[in-house]
Amino acid sequence: MKKFLFTLIVLSAIIFTGCKSSGDPKAVLGQFFDALSKKDMVAARKLATTDSKSMLDLMEMGMKTDTKETEKYSKDKMEFGEAKIEGDKATVPVKDKASGETMNYTLKKEGGAWKVAFDKTSIMSMGMEKMKDEGINVGDSVQNALDELKNMDMDSLQKGMQDGVKALDSAAKLLEGLKK
Repeated sequence: MKKFLFTLIVLSAIIFTGCKSSGDPKAVLGQFFDALSKKDMVAARKLATTDSKSMLDLMEMGMKTDTKETEKYSKDKMEFGEAKIEGDKATVPVKDKASGETMNYTLKKEGGAWKVAFDKTSIMSMGMEKMKDEGINVGDSVQNALDELKNMDMDSLQKGMQDGVKALDSAAKLLEGLKK
């Protein structure tokens, strides 16, 4: 009877611990950042949505070339806010202690567990939200750029492009001469 009770207690503890980490978006995001700061991409991928694969692949390549890339994911440099859960989507605000800036990270439920949405769409949404918070209207910025293009002197633009092509051709010929 004691063995049965002991086994039941151990199993309950394991189940409770496992459910807590996959049932709490804030904890999952913390584990994700821990994995990134340690360059443990296997663990990071397990904590991210399936749509996040390509972004994590890019991040892994960046980590190989930039040794400081992982420093920004150190939990010591961040403050995690409380998760806002709406159905199968959660948002966790994360404040950078040095700059004071806050980014809202999205998590989604996949297979009954919370996963960090680190895909292109989620990252673009975070960027757009940040721009909006800083008073930048992306639509207006694009329209202003288009208006400037309309007002440009197309003849001088074309001449500038032709001059650029000539300069590239000259550089290519110079390189060919150096190879010989």
